[in-house]
Amino acid sequence: MKIRTLIAVLARRRAIRRHQRWDRGDLAYHQECALAELRAHEMARSRFYHRFHRGLDAASLYQLPVLTKATVMEHFDELVVDPEVRLADVLAHLDTAGDGLFRDRYVVCATSGSTGRRGVFLLDHDEWITHIASYARAQEWAGVAAGLTHKVRMAVVSSRVPWHASARVGATVHSRFVPTLRLDATDPLPDTIDKLNAFQPDCLVGYASMLHVLASEQREGRLRVSPRAVMSASEVLTDETKRRVHAAWGVEPFDVYAATETADLASDCSRHRKHLYEDLVIVESVDEHHRPVPAGVVGASVLVTVLFSRTQPLIRYEMSDRVALSAERCDCGIGFALLDRVEGRAEDIVELPALVGGNVAVHPNVFHRVLELVPAAAWQVITGRESVRVLLERPDGVDLDAVARTVAKELGRQGVAGLPVRVETVDTIPRTALGKAPLVIRAA
Repeated sequence: MKIRTLIAVLARRRAIRRHQRWDRGDLAYHQECALAELRAHEMARSRFYHRFHRGLDAASLYQLPVLTKATVMEHFDELVVDPEVRLADVLAHLDTAGDGLFRDRYVVCATSGSTGRRGVFLLDHDEWITHIASYARAQEWAGVAAGLTHKVRMAVVSSRVPWHASARVGATVHSRFVPTLRLDATDPLPDTIDKLNAFQPDCLVGYASMLHVLASEQREGRLRVSPRAVMSASEVLTDETKRRVHAAWGVEPFDVYAATETADLASDCSRHRKHLYEDLVIVESVDEHHRPVPAGVVGASVLVTVLFSRTQPLIRYEMSDRVALSAERCDCGIGFALLDRVEGRAEDIVELPALVGGNVAVHPNVFHRVLELVPAAAWQVITGRESVRVLLERPDGVDLDAVARTVAKELGRQGVAGLPVRVETVDTIPRTALGKAPLVIRAA
């Protein structure tokens, strides 16, 4: 990281640090002003929004139409405020020089398309500074804040694909102040362990599924690191992974809820309660008809309004995450509202044939209840219309038939027809191109 970029990030982090001490009135006023500025900007600069929000000048945020990823990509050239930007050129940039600035001005991040459609998102320098500062806030809350007078050795085990957000962040922050080891979760595990042992990180960041594996490697003596903080991102952090991390390193992992489009949406405070970043993003948990759901109730999707987005404004942008907001308050001193829980994406719920005809929706927690008790390095369920496969990574003395019977019994309790369940052992759970290991996937 260039020194001037680091100074800009530290200044932005210091500025937004003041926000977390605001009372609810101060925060509401800030959101109102920031939203008004964002809406004025998009109406004046974006041809798409000029049409999409026409006649809604007096409408509240919650009366505005919902923006989907499909709509963003279909109208990309009109939605982006720079009239010279074309999606075809951005995609060509990603294919040839994805780790550089587009037109020497914009950072480009993209989603993998795992939810059915790829998304491409542009940020100018000022937006990217806020993006990085939001990640710095999560590290500060975890007790491993870096600065000009104290460096933090950070290892990130996620993806090195140039257009992936974690890769872009890692490349930006790497410096003598934040020495950053970036590893790909798809790399051979022995290589990852050797590099981590040599690097000795102060802060270990990774996909939840990767932390699950690394914690087991630590307990078995092959991995020998002593991070002061462990941070989980990009996947649902299960209770079993939390237990494994604590057993391996004596610390409770800090969970970060982030997205390519938004930077951090929420992260754990010192009490390990997840606070929304309400000064940067407005989050709505809604039902299938985009109506707000009560606190404590898991919604069908999330609508986000990114208050600092300018190049590619995102207002009531729909993400398929299923979350529940909380009406409680935390005694840690941070005034932001709490996120009760994150249950993953709507796509994680699978439809299986029902005993009485038709289909029944099965939540991943059904498999969690059974398989997180199995002594194995990791697990994955592959569901199909005619059978269910369970993959166990390096199980220790497991009766595979007994596991199959238990899974089948649990599915029967959910009303699923008697699908055959087959349990297999593997050396390594298959991962996606970005290094993620989904716990439940649908067979092709």
